[in-house]
Amino acid sequence: MKIRYDHKTRDKHWQNVWAEGKLYEAETVSNKPKYYALIEFPYPSGEGLHVGHPRPYIGLDIIARKRRAEGFNVLYPIGWDAFGLPTENFAIKTGIHPMEVTKKNTDTFRKQIKSLGISFDWSREINTTDPSYYKWTQWIFLKMFEKGLAYKSKIAVNWCISCKIGLANEEVIGGKCERCGGETEKREKEQWLLAITKYAERLLSGLDTVNYFPEIKIQQRNWIGKSEGAEIQFPISNFQFPIKVFTTRPDTLFGATYLVISPEHQILENLNPSADGQISNFKQVKEYVELAKKKSEIERTAEGREKTGVKLEGIKAINPGTNEEIPIFVADYVIAHYGTGAIMAVPAHDERDFEFSKKFKLPIIPVIAPSEANPSRENILKGKECYEGEGTLVNSGEYNSLDSEEARKKITEKFGETKVTYKLRDWVFSRQRYWGEPIPLVFCVNCAKQVTSYKLKVKSKGEKFNEGEILNPGWAAVSESELPITLPEISSYKPTDTGESPLSGIPEWVETTCPKCGGAARRETDVMPNWAGSSWYFLRYTDPKNDRELASRECLEHWMPVDWYNGGMEHTTLHLLYSRFWNYFLYDIGIVPVEEPYAKRTSHGLILAEGGAKMSKSKGNVINPDDIVSKFGADTFRLYEMFIGPFREAISWNSSDIAGVERFLDRVFDFASSVVKEKGAEKSDKSIVKLLHQTIVKVSRDIEEMSFNTAISQLMICLNEIRKHSNKEQVSITRSDLGIFLKLLSPFAPHLTEELWRLLGNTTSIHREQWPTADTEMLKAENVTIVVQINGRVRGEIIIAAESEEKDALEALKKEEKINHWLSGKNISKIIFVRNRLINILVD
Repeated sequence: MKIRYDHKTRDKHWQNVWAEGKLYEAETVSNKPKYYALIEFPYPSGEGLHVGHPRPYIGLDIIARKRRAEGFNVLYPIGWDAFGLPTENFAIKTGIHPMEVTKKNTDTFRKQIKSLGISFDWSREINTTDPSYYKWTQWIFLKMFEKGLAYKSKIAVNWCISCKIGLANEEVIGGKCERCGGETEKREKEQWLLAITKYAERLLSGLDTVNYFPEIKIQQRNWIGKSEGAEIQFPISNFQFPIKVFTTRPDTLFGATYLVISPEHQILENLNPSADGQISNFKQVKEYVELAKKKSEIERTAEGREKTGVKLEGIKAINPGTNEEIPIFVADYVIAHYGTGAIMAVPAHDERDFEFSKKFKLPIIPVIAPSEANPSRENILKGKECYEGEGTLVNSGEYNSLDSEEARKKITEKFGETKVTYKLRDWVFSRQRYWGEPIPLVFCVNCAKQVTSYKLKVKSKGEKFNEGEILNPGWAAVSESELPITLPEISSYKPTDTGESPLSGIPEWVETTCPKCGGAARRETDVMPNWAGSSWYFLRYTDPKNDRELASRECLEHWMPVDWYNGGMEHTTLHLLYSRFWNYFLYDIGIVPVEEPYAKRTSHGLILAEGGAKMSKSKGNVINPDDIVSKFGADTFRLYEMFIGPFREAISWNSSDIAGVERFLDRVFDFASSVVKEKGAEKSDKSIVKLLHQTIVKVSRDIEEMSFNTAISQLMICLNEIRKHSNKEQVSITRSDLGIFLKLLSPFAPHLTEELWRLLGNTTSIHREQWPTADTEMLKAENVTIVVQINGRVRGEIIIAAESEEKDALEALKKEEKINHWLSGKNISKIIFVRNRLINILVD
């Protein structure tokens, strides 16, 4: 009779033993080398976890467990990113205080996560909504305010008329609010901003010093969007002010046949019908501008979207190179804060301009000739094809025959000036909501008047004055001793009709005294965005109970930087950029010891619902991990999440496949129990020892590469071979060698391996054991086991001679009927062969 592990009672037992023994708590003082592993702390929603959430927790848990076994003092912390609009919306609907909702949600998440046996250090748990935490979020903001990096300015925001809140660009789809489906519009509102643009170049160059996945660095660089080029002025006929354009290709100036300005461009206000220079179709232009205001920047700049625009009738621009008049268009694909908010359009050498010019029947003048070897050269020179490359100038007057690089320099010298621009904009940092960190500033009318008077006085003398006062007249920081400024009790969480925060209706909280002059003042009623608390949480984990500073210098020097940070690809742009910016700033003022907070950053793919759709409550396809854990146990759940497919790729959940992983763990437990019963072999079979040491190498390497699925596959292969060499009378492996196998499996299946480790007679935890090391003599293999994947899914393995070529692997594969079943009738499009390790066959 086969013996099975009783997960329903033993999982909880071992979790209690680990907690009581403080097995996973990082040591504050240790002689061991440190290792800081970090996941993105979750937002505790009311729905609880679905099976996709734990994937990164388990993946980095495997890393953390291996590091402990390698002798590191490991910090693997957990907390909650708990400020956010969903909680506030729930409070609006139910009247339940967001703090109550947050506590209930975090209790649910905590229970679910603990049931998975993840080795988080729960003693360092943090919550962004805890005043003892956001006290330091406010403190960091005040430091930025002191240094002139926080300032208030009137800017255009996406405004949901129904929700009465500002929306991020990503939250506006087709001019509608993603949350309620209502109409949105652009509104000018006073907002607090953080001057992240001052750090643009450092944020860019810092990427060269860190170990991030290439695609993560690409996203960061694209968002910062550095462009080097020239700023050129185009005069406007009958008007004194020119239009400035920024271009990375000044060598194409002579091919500019029209200008395009953004709908927000300042010149549209100056060139109205009542001004000297008149736009005769101003009504049509205004209607187009109003329509553009309802679209998000993401929509306006989307690839492949049909370009729209309106010609400004009655005025012309003058190309300074040719001195010829060219038309001006307003078009929504040009964004006000990219460059100058205006572009010179060169349809012969820009695909976007090429399509626009064909639609509006505008001239196409080639000015860059490709090499004579280019097969499209003739069509390009006739303006029939767009050419975006470098070449020799034509149709460019005195610059003809120059190459592009030399022409750029000379044309810039004569017609413009060298400029560097960034797509990155300053960070809009205020929200007109209740559930967020209060901004710890007050406004004093009396001080504002004095600053204005002071500015006028010193301006007449030509003196300079404090940048912070220029940016924020009348605004004063509260005393640090008053922090945290906490949220008051409130009867209604609904946004106001004026667009102000609900806090504005609490006079006893709003009305205060000015910390500078002692006069009457009003508190800022905007709150911080939910990005604020997540921009420095990794620092708080190093010293979470410190009430004197955000973290001690000693703790920060011990733990920082984070050694390995893993999270979703959806957060590799803004969150990563914002948190790097905050860390840079704190480094500059001497708080943290390192510039870059994360030495290594990786990402994982989503787990999709069965059929490939994204899991969502509205679609009814969410799978609760509690159901899987209750039926199969935590280890089966963990193993399946890691075995389901490559960790970096999105993969669909398939409930029918879980049974295969469960059978493997059943075989492990049954076989190991028989070894315990028989007291093991006196000596392990030689071929088993060799395979075991090969498995040490492969599993160790695969964990480091986050190839968890192939590591598990190797463990399966190893167990199968061990069992093949055993029978009812005699097992083929010693208890000691079985222990090595269990150690390799322990990061993946911590409960079952702990149980078996104790059954082997050990009195201490397997999770305090040393990670196995391979005997190099045992690695001189005659044969190797090759994992076979079809479209990235493991479908079996083959054994071939070590160092065999791809053709040998394919020959051996022909003899494996079970694997060939997956290839029957399929067209092979590509074969990926990794010597001694893997063959992945891609089929259509």
